[in-house]
Amino acid sequence: MTKVSQSAGNSNANSNDIYNIVLLVVDILLLIAKFWIAIFEAIVGLFRPAPLEEVGGKVVLITGTGHGMGKQMALQYAKLGATILCWDVNEQTNNQTVKEIKANGGKAFGYVCNVTKREELIELAQKVRKEHGFVHVVVNNAGIMPCHPLLEHTESEIRLMYDINVISHYWIIQSFLPDMIERNEGSIVALSSCAGLFGLINLVPYCGTKFAVRGYMSALAEELRQKNPNNNVKLTTIYPYMIDTGLCKNPRYRFPKLFKLISAEVAAGSIIEAQRQGLEEAAIPRHFVAVEKIGRLIPRKAMRLVNDFLDTGVDTDKH
Repeated sequence: MTKVSQSAGNSNANSNDIYNIVLLVVDILLLIAKFWIAIFEAIVGLFRPAPLEEVGGKVVLITGTGHGMGKQMALQYAKLGATILCWDVNEQTNNQTVKEIKANGGKAFGYVCNVTKREELIELAQKVRKEHGFVHVVVNNAGIMPCHPLLEHTESEIRLMYDINVISHYWIIQSFLPDMIERNEGSIVALSSCAGLFGLINLVPYCGTKFAVRGYMSALAEELRQKNPNNNVKLTTIYPYMIDTGLCKNPRYRFPKLFKLISAEVAAGSIIEAQRQGLEEAAIPRHFVAVEKIGRLIPRKAMRLVNDFLDTGVDTDKH
């Protein structure tokens, strides 16, 4: 009986092993098929961009709307028929943005918000949800960019940079993401930077904040995807090059026609297009994301030779 039992046990074990091997082979074949389908879809997407999502009648919240890209995004979203919630720490310039939108027949509401104050931010988020309902698009745009060597940065300067450029994003996302998850719709846009793709001198802490934005958005996308395979909340990370907003005080480039300041108006249009297309990441200009990925395949010493030849960056704002 013992030998029979052992024989039966071995037979069952062998059957289970064979079954598991068959399942593994099937999984591998499915992976290969899905992998190449995804590659094909990506290639097709290069020539056939996704249709633009309609934003007319939707509520769009943007931080840092008092000037620069934030203001331009507010103006352009309003022209598309969206209701704009303008958040900025500067009441005067923010109200001016609201007035310009209304003067052009748009709909906008201004709110004074210091994004470094967590409790005030959360309270304001509750207020705008009660007043305007579901917020369809949230754009984390507010940011500061001191430009000088690391050893010349003060403690308060570095802490403030992280509070505005990164940490405030968490409080805003925690305030509006639950509603998006519940309805399984909505978009969150986060402004990183090409300084979140490449390390640059005179921008060490700033690069740190922008790499952080890139990292948390990537992780959040995975978290949402794994919690809900049918997730329809879209996350878009934006990597602008040097934009003519006043933040980039002393740009330096050897080839001005190749690397030139981009107007805030053009940058805002590109960001809105990326959000409406549902892109996960987009650079301004668009090809910079691909350049960064290719650059990582090249030995660092060789890539540094190219960087030195191009001689592009930001000079210190301290003299």
